[in-house]
Amino acid sequence: MRRGFQVAARLGHHRAPPGAPCIPPSLHPVSAFGFSTDTLVTRFCSEKTDKKDYALPNASWCPDMLSMYQEFLEKTKTSSWVKIPSFKSNRDHIQGLKLPLGLAVTSDKNDWRLFTRCIEMEGQGYEYVIFFHPSKKKSVCLFQPGPYLEGPPGFAHGGSLAAMMDETFSKTAYLAGIGLFTLSLNIRFKNLIPVGSLAVLNVEVEKIEDQKIYISCITQSRDQQIVYAKSSGVFLQLQLEEESSQ
Repeated sequence: MRRGFQVAARLGHHRAPPGAPCIPPSLHPVSAFGFSTDTLVTRFCSEKTDKKDYALPNASWCPDMLSMYQEFLEKTKTSSWVKIPSFKSNRDHIQGLKLPLGLAVTSDKNDWRLFTRCIEMEGQGYEYVIFFHPSKKKSVCLFQPGPYLEGPPGFAHGGSLAAMMDETFSKTAYLAGIGLFTLSLNIRFKNLIPVGSLAVLNVEVEKIEDQKIYISCITQSRDQQIVYAKSSGVFLQLQLEEESSQ
């Protein structure tokens, strides 16, 4: 693990040749290493799978969560928004691909779990769904914290929101340009999120430069009257390798 982060750190200091153009995300039809954003979305969001999608409505979702989910689901039919499935592990999303430079970990364990999917009981932990807009390189995450994420009595722990931001950032960075590792995450908390209520994370890619993806986020109430937090992050781009068919 230490070796992996040392490799990531070295790559994070890689800079483009002097004078190389910086292409804004809106003008960047092909992401780093030859993968188009559409290709990444199609592969990441494969419909041909028997894996459980945890980003689907259940009985614990509050009315605001359900209604806003339906609003964005309609947008997937009429515009370019895409609903991102959420499996229990990122391994299930990138099947056929592997981490480079010896970063992949081999193990006989088969119950790998994404941190934000580690609480199995519906409504008790992280209830969320992410929608992504490929051409605008932006995401919206609908997040409902459960009672197992409590910090101050009746409110979500700030760390749970930080984890949710990082998870939404990572999915956005990957789909926008194979961003795989968090290099930095900065958060300014503004207000507490009541447990069981809806928080909306609006995430945008600001720029892609020097093998890094810069992202920002505003987390607020559905009516946008309460800002819960503002954050920014930087992600490192890494080339995924095709797994051997042998």
